[in-house]
Amino acid sequence: MKHILISILTAVTLSSCENMGPSTQKGAVIGGLGGAAVGGIIGSQSGRGLEGALIGGAVGAAGGAAIGNSKDRQRRYY
Repeated sequence: MKHILISILTAVTLSSCENMGPSTQKGAVIGGLGGAAVGGIIGSQSGRGLEGALIGGAVGAAGGAAIGNSKDRQRRYY
């Protein structure tokens, strides 16, 4: 049941990114989800899945926002 709920939540969140404007927001959402997934998997190996997901989500969101911001800046120059 838990895996089904996570899959549905991920699908809804990613599909909602389609209409977002700037790449900074898209990057933050996608990076946060990806980071949470990877962090949760790595954290579960040490028995701390929730902490891993939270840390991975925060790091992924920050990284995704930085990459998206860079793309937004490149578009402004052209």
